[in-house]
Amino acid sequence: MSSAASVWLVLLAAAVAANLPFVNERLFVVGPQRAPKGLGWRVLELALLFALVLGLGFALETRQGQRHAQNWEFYAVSLCLFLTLAFPGFVWRYLRRHRR
Repeated sequence: MSSAASVWLVLLAAAVAANLPFVNERLFVVGPQRAPKGLGWRVLELALLFALVLGLGFALETRQGQRHAQNWEFYAVSLCLFLTLAFPGFVWRYLRRHRR
């Protein structure tokens, strides 16, 4: 897999994973259904999915060659990007008026 394809794969996985906690009522996507699932569970799921996407990126980087050491700035920027990608799901869940 080329490096460009790896980047797009990680970005696509991040976009999907960032919105998963907001579009379903199951715990960690496959667990028991909770109605309604609280914001705390969603934030916990978001943190776990962020770690999984980060691990996917590290695995793809290792597969292509030597993995580079990262400082705290990398993690801060990647977390901000992940939260930005989660914004559509947050808006859909909490700011949109749902028909009852």
